[in-house]
Amino acid sequence: MDSTNARSDDVYALWDRLAEFSVGDGDAALVHLLAALCAMFGARNALWSVVVRMPSPAPADPLLGWRPRLIRLLHPVPTVAASVKEQFDTLWSPNVDLSQILAVSGDEPFRTRLLFEALPPEWFEGEHYRRHYLDVGLADSMSVRCALNDDVRIHLFVFRDAQAPRFSTRDSSLLGFVMRGLRWFYRQQLLSHGLLIANAPLTPAERRVLLGMLDGHVEKQIAQTLDQSPNTTHFHIKSIYSKFGVKNRSALAALWLGKLR
Repeated sequence: MDSTNARSDDVYALWDRLAEFSVGDGDAALVHLLAALCAMFGARNALWSVVVRMPSPAPADPLLGWRPRLIRLLHPVPTVAASVKEQFDTLWSPNVDLSQILAVSGDEPFRTRLLFEALPPEWFEGEHYRRHYLDVGLADSMSVRCALNDDVRIHLFVFRDAQAPRFSTRDSSLLGFVMRGLRWFYRQQLLSHGLLIANAPLTPAERRVLLGMLDGHVEKQIAQTLDQSPNTTHFHIKSIYSKFGVKNRSALAALWLGKLR
């Protein structure tokens, strides 16, 4: 009981800390979440992905139209980053792996999964497990999938190496507990990138300006911080308003208090 209470206290502390980040500091908040999860579960790395469903998936698409729109690795070491990119590229090829199909299958609004329970024993003798786990120093993972609406999901993975024990059902339950309480956090992350809220995704330059606006900075301050001309900043702000379908800063900020469209 004492151990359970201590772990619950860690979760509450993590939620409280994430709530302390400003809206404009969303990238730092995401890094904090992934690092905290690795520490909590003795994991080596973590991956966060926003997965969206394409409006008109191809016939017989094994992934049912689901494709990642945004991917973040906590530790983007070259071998792991290359592995992630290779897996991303295969999603548009005929060589989709069973693990990728299972990741998007089903319509549950919330799901946790242990790698060694979800896949058959022969999969662990195959090329995908060797290339994208063993060859990059990993051996096990567990994941959470959370649907925010019918067309967008959050996928999160944490990974252990071969020296660590396999993730347990208890680990999976705790990870699910952590992630269930963070829908507000997922929503802020989506908004900060314009995903499924804006009429078009934000460019990197627009997103930097948006984060400054969300932290309450005026145009002149944003221009100085980003080392750009006031005219350039103003141009980006007008584009941001257009993409979000608003006319002023107050209406833009109000999106963070509303519901996902």
